[in-house]
Amino acid sequence: MIPKLRAPIVLVHGLFGFDKIGVAGTTLASYFPGIPDLYTAVGNRVFIPALTPTGGTEERAKQLKEFLNVNSPGEPVHIIAHSMGGLDSRYMISCLDMASRVLSLTTIATPHRGSSFADWGIQRLERLVKPLLDVIGMPYQAFYDLTQVSCRTFNEKVLDVPSVRYFSVAGKHDGHILHPEWLLSYGIVKQNEGDNDGIVSMESAKYGETFDVWDGDHVSLVNWKNPIRALRGLSHDPAPRYGAILQRLADLGY
Repeated sequence: MIPKLRAPIVLVHGLFGFDKIGVAGTTLASYFPGIPDLYTAVGNRVFIPALTPTGGTEERAKQLKEFLNVNSPGEPVHIIAHSMGGLDSRYMISCLDMASRVLSLTTIATPHRGSSFADWGIQRLERLVKPLLDVIGMPYQAFYDLTQVSCRTFNEKVLDVPSVRYFSVAGKHDGHILHPEWLLSYGIVKQNEGDNDGIVSMESAKYGETFDVWDGDHVSLVNWKNPIRALRGLSHDPAPRYGAILQRLADLGY
């Protein structure tokens, strides 16, 4: 059973993310497939901002603040944020005078301490990729903000607010050969940081009062379907997982 909370729920996407992709009023793809429907079916209000896909944390946090001021003016919210979205949310809460507007933040696979795969990418691809991104005008600060050094600096500056409840979820991928899309990044993070979801280590994702571990890769944690995972019997019904997030908040009186 998924509870109904009094305050709205805001789902914040990560790097390369979006709210939804649609044509003529028909949604073709959602960053959180099926999750908003689970929540709204029992009467919860759900908002999903569209932040710049590759902009830096500070820019994305400002966009998130603007979104909340327009869509939930003066009303406190619960944030559930995936990947980089968790860093954006933390920055907004702590540095943009939004502490009174957020009741709780639950991060899912957020690299709170950075990702060694981001370090690997910057070290090996920066000279090749950065000039191309400059030519096409695509922002790239996000890639720098996700390195381990940048996140150490971030954590020194962006301090938790006592009035906000912080929780986290990490993913644990098995690095199976049938998932070639994760083999490179999984191996790099495994060697440098240990168990991970294919991009973010469990240790980096650990944050706040409670820490849950879900089986899955970085995107399956937000219910992206993978036919190979289904064939391996590893698909999960998102309702128990995402219901538990709200149940924890309901138990706390929200």
